[in-house]
Amino acid sequence: MSDISSSAPPFRHLLGIEGLSPSDISEILDLSDEYVAQNRQVDKKRSILGGRAQINLFFETSTRTQTSFELAGKRLGADVINMTATASAIKKGETLIDTAATLNAMHPDALVVRHPHSGAVALLSQKMDCSVINAGDGSHEHPTQALLDALTIRRRLGQLHGLTVAICGDILHSRVARSNIMLLNIMGAHVRAIAPPTLLPVAMERMGVEVFHDMTQGLEDVDIVMMLRLQNERMRGAFVPSTREYYHFFGLDREKLAKAKPEALIMHPGPMNRGVEIDSELADDINRSVIREQVEMGVAVRMAVLDLLSRRPGNQPPVGPDTGPETGPEGAQP
Repeated sequence: MSDISSSAPPFRHLLGIEGLSPSDISEILDLSDEYVAQNRQVDKKRSILGGRAQINLFFETSTRTQTSFELAGKRLGADVINMTATASAIKKGETLIDTAATLNAMHPDALVVRHPHSGAVALLSQKMDCSVINAGDGSHEHPTQALLDALTIRRRLGQLHGLTVAICGDILHSRVARSNIMLLNIMGAHVRAIAPPTLLPVAMERMGVEVFHDMTQGLEDVDIVMMLRLQNERMRGAFVPSTREYYHFFGLDREKLAKAKPEALIMHPGPMNRGVEIDSELADDINRSVIREQVEMGVAVRMAVLDLLSRRPGNQPPVGPDTGPETGPEGAQP
């Protein structure tokens, strides 16, 4: 590993992209690059987190993110425990604060949390002595997804600065979109939001994006086409007339993609609804689609985040039974 391995981040938790600096993001991506190389070797394991405990606490079902965090922790040598709300005391009525107190008493070294309510992960972080990583909270943020998307783009195109990225689909309900918009703006990219008015937040322009309601106009000369799925589980009411009509106007097909640059990349955070937001053939296009690469980058990014956060002095476990929980030095909490 390079000299970057000796540094510690200025933040104790990773609650979102908001609050990160360009250098913070670059450091995470640089270390992630090293883990990509390691994960392609026969021996993928290191002992950086040997003897440490990582708890993955998921209040929503997840395949990609939870598996990715589990694999990341195990490849770094951590003892990884997966908890779901349906199989815990939370299902029996325990409050979030009581859950935090219970977990904190077990002295974990990292807590990875996904929660359906925005702000819940930040609340948990205030009650924990260890690092807390946001694996998605409501419609708020999903920082590691934005980081893995940035790593995918940077490895393919060499940079983020100056690129034009179109984020298309259900932006209103998407924590992925929010985190990506912030990261891309921080790193100097130009961001476009393409969606029907019903699927856009109010005053979207204030987030530093250019808004389009027409795919053919919005995709003109873009470098990246980032598709989002319709998040029906977060919708209360009818936001689109029908999935068939939605695909006709806002689904990515070859005709609409032709407006982008010839080498433009196709991205999707998954899971995909083929034939709803993206044509199945495009999703599997080996030349344009980087959707499978995004999955690979996810493990590397989460390894880098776990590694970096483990170096914070305040994230070390107590040294003995008579020692209270250590409090780390003041630092930015994104």
